[in-house]
Amino acid sequence: MDIEQANATAVSRMMDARPVLKSVATARDVIPGMKSNLFFHAGPPVTWDRMAGPMKGAMIGAMILEGLAKTEAEATAMAERGEAQFAPNHEHGAVGPMAGVISPSMKVYVVENLTHGNKAYCNFNEGYGKVLRMGAFSDEVIKRLRWINDTFASIVGEAVAASGEGLDIRALLAEALHMGDEGHNRNKAGSLLFLKWLAPLVAKVAKDADTESEALKFIGDNALSVLNPVMAACKAMTDAAHGVEGSTLVSTMARNGTDFGIRVSGLGDRWFTAPAEIPQGLWFPGFTAADANPDIGDSAITETAGIGGFAMATAPAIVTFVGSTPKDAMNATLEMYEITAAEHKHFTMPVLDFRGTPTGIDIRKVVEKGILPRINTGVAHRLPGIGQVGAGLVRPPMAIFEEAVIAYAEKYNL
Repeated sequence: MDIEQANATAVSRMMDARPVLKSVATARDVIPGMKSNLFFHAGPPVTWDRMAGPMKGAMIGAMILEGLAKTEAEATAMAERGEAQFAPNHEHGAVGPMAGVISPSMKVYVVENLTHGNKAYCNFNEGYGKVLRMGAFSDEVIKRLRWINDTFASIVGEAVAASGEGLDIRALLAEALHMGDEGHNRNKAGSLLFLKWLAPLVAKVAKDADTESEALKFIGDNALSVLNPVMAACKAMTDAAHGVEGSTLVSTMARNGTDFGIRVSGLGDRWFTAPAEIPQGLWFPGFTAADANPDIGDSAITETAGIGGFAMATAPAIVTFVGSTPKDAMNATLEMYEITAAEHKHFTMPVLDFRGTPTGIDIRKVVEKGILPRINTGVAHRLPGIGQVGAGLVRPPMAIFEEAVIAYAEKYNL
């Protein structure tokens, strides 16, 4: 078994992938396996009885959005009776930030990897405050979701279609990394590039000035607007690296608020999981670590693809959001070179003389060197319905990498 060659193949596929935002569609129409009572979620598999507070809150909100329930009690009863089914986004080619819930009628971004032909999907970003992805499900949250689905996502979809060729997300990310973003929690430059690309197209397809103004303002006011198509792009890139026989590279990192899970390119679709940990960072006024839910979300797909926490050196301003220093940001990136297989060909960092970002997490190196991947993240309240309480940094449990190494040795008779 030539492990190094297998890893070179996997990381090359990841870096060569060219994800392009091609369309916006309804989840049930495009995501493989979606059906009317199925709800996708972030992270590895989890049952209703083990779901964390924010995940349950997001599921309740999604059931209300779908018209399957009118109240929290009705939604909870449906879930307890097994009338609502749940599955990980990652097992259906999709991703979503925080709780990451995608329900059948939700509009999703459709990103196609033009190099290898695979597709990935992500829901739309709701902005800040009390939002479904943080477990909130008030009338205000549902009203915003309906506007996003019926008006905003529709006009974005028409704009993408009017572009003809779609938006090259890899190129957008490469430029944003040179403008102070890291691609996960700091997306100010990327979202402005997204707005720059969309604005003339929205103006072209908008039916009236008020709709055009409202849509463009929503993007401009939300510095996370581009995160969701970026996540879909990263999913398309990492999926291209999955399934390489003999590879020890991580192709998925994801959290559901209860468990942290990874999947490995050469180990099929098996999840390796352990309890998720609470991030360390900054708390919003009135909240403390005691209010925080353990780590949650599919957005660690950005780190899996070589950006986010792995590219912190190029985004020193992120430290004001996650509670560290510019020196810490630089050291975070330098440390990640110790556990990765390559330096990215397209994602480079001016502050490191345009060195490529550390890409391709190797489970062997993680265990051998005792260095865990760094992830930037938001933090949700542990109870449903409240929302975000802070932001910070987190690492996966070492146990999942140790378990993966043992499973690899057993599979390949090492």
